[in-house]
Amino acid sequence: MRQPPPTETCLSATMIPLRSTRILNTERLMLIPPGRENLADLTRLKADERVFGWMLHGVRSAERAREELEDDIDFWEVRGYGTWCVFERDTGAFLGICGLMERPDGRGVALRYALWPECRGKGYAREAAKASLGFGHRAGLARIIAVARDENVASRAVLTDIGMAPAGTFRHQGHEMMMFESLG
Repeated sequence: MRQPPPTETCLSATMIPLRSTRILNTERLMLIPPGRENLADLTRLKADERVFGWMLHGVRSAERAREELEDDIDFWEVRGYGTWCVFERDTGAFLGICGLMERPDGRGVALRYALWPECRGKGYAREAAKASLGFGHRAGLARIIAVARDENVASRAVLTDIGMAPAGTFRHQGHEMMMFESLG
């Protein structure tokens, strides 16, 4: 049996706590907390109307994407959970984001996801959302919500498929919003 070189042994020992607490692996995906190295991918994703047109506050400027990245990094440090960058394990391709954030409207901690349109219909959002939801409950979050526009049938289906239950509606910027919840 091949023995790993000393640097490989040290690296894996260093990575064990990070891997066990923050990086999520599913059958096809790896979810990694964002770092500054992800800024270019996040800027492109958040500037795309097809992706962030559905999100609270809509598309982001490059400057706003950078500010949000800093906020995401800080959120992880303070809360121990947050948004992940979602990658396809086999190819390493950046697919989008998924994770847990405190909603600015005070409704609670919310599951959110935004993946490239080319990822739709492949189950990636469902896989990432399920992993994120499980992580949140294991981290001690008793209630996690999610919000989707009424007309976003695909997003509503994902939330229902991962076990979230309808929990009311509200209007936001002229759109009927559906709220879902998961009680851990």
